[in-house]
Amino acid sequence: QLARIQTDSVVEMLRELYPDLHFEIAVAMSTTGDKILDTALSKIGEKSLFTKELENALERNEVDLVVHSLKDLPTSLPPGFTIGAVCKRENPLDAVVFHPKNCGKTLSLLPEKSVIGTSSLRRAAQLKKKFPHLEFRDIRGNLNTRLKKLDEKEDFSAIILAAAGLRRMGWENRIGQLLSPEDCLYAVGQGALAVEVRAKDQETLNMVSALHDADTVLRCIAERAFMKRLEGGCSVPVAVNTVLKDGQLYLTGAVYSLDGSDSLKETMQTSVHYPQQSEDGPNDDVQRVGITAKNVPGQAQEAAENLGVELASLLLSKGAKHILSVARQLNDAR
Repeated sequence: QLARIQTDSVVEMLRELYPDLHFEIAVAMSTTGDKILDTALSKIGEKSLFTKELENALERNEVDLVVHSLKDLPTSLPPGFTIGAVCKRENPLDAVVFHPKNCGKTLSLLPEKSVIGTSSLRRAAQLKKKFPHLEFRDIRGNLNTRLKKLDEKEDFSAIILAAAGLRRMGWENRIGQLLSPEDCLYAVGQGALAVEVRAKDQETLNMVSALHDADTVLRCIAERAFMKRLEGGCSVPVAVNTVLKDGQLYLTGAVYSLDGSDSLKETMQTSVHYPQQSEDGPNDDVQRVGITAKNVPGQAQEAAENLGVELASLLLSKGAKHILSVARQLNDAR
């Protein structure tokens, strides 16, 4: 349902921009990540968990564009594909949805040993450290399934979900607590929608590039470059927070051990205040961490990418590789 709502919203924007074109939502597909629901995401070990089947359809020309949650897309796309648009970001923060009996509470007010559901190592690692009196357990399934599990059983006192998904579904009233970046840094690309196209399909690429939101593009390039340099994925706890203000891009990035006891966190900034240059030629289609953003100044994109790489390199120089490899080994052994 969420995937459909997200696709509809992108098609709606395209229809407004191109009223003469006919857009057809061809197929709703299930992906590997949708089908394997009895295993933690971080254990399946498939890089393109929610994307491979959709990319196969793109490759066979059955569809011309695919709408994804950007956080599901790996930082390196398979050859021949690119992210042709990153739409304006919804709230990227994590949200707590409480069991009806805990309505009005916050995480800190829940009783000792209350069980919190999340399928994200990143969320669990940060919240275990912040709220040591709580227990964290895997919960899988789409939004509808997870909310049903919360409401109809007594297994969980609360679950943690992305605020963006709840808002898009129209369930904002279920958000009992928004977790600030001080409580929980979010996932790379969280809250942003990406439109994936064939890299050589210039016509579609030109068409969807009108959907790019420049601020979101720069923030997400920095976040994805940070993740890529760390070689992170959903099998290790990597988290970010970005702010773009007065032409300055601030990136906070962190890595965590599985229990949150060991962590590294730093913030860096760079100027992304560059005018758009009319660059005709080979620079037009430069991909940065999988994103082709024709209408965002190239120098600004380069600065954002460098910021992500430099921040990751700083964390690596302080021992991030060790924290992440231990987290990976422990996760594999679970």
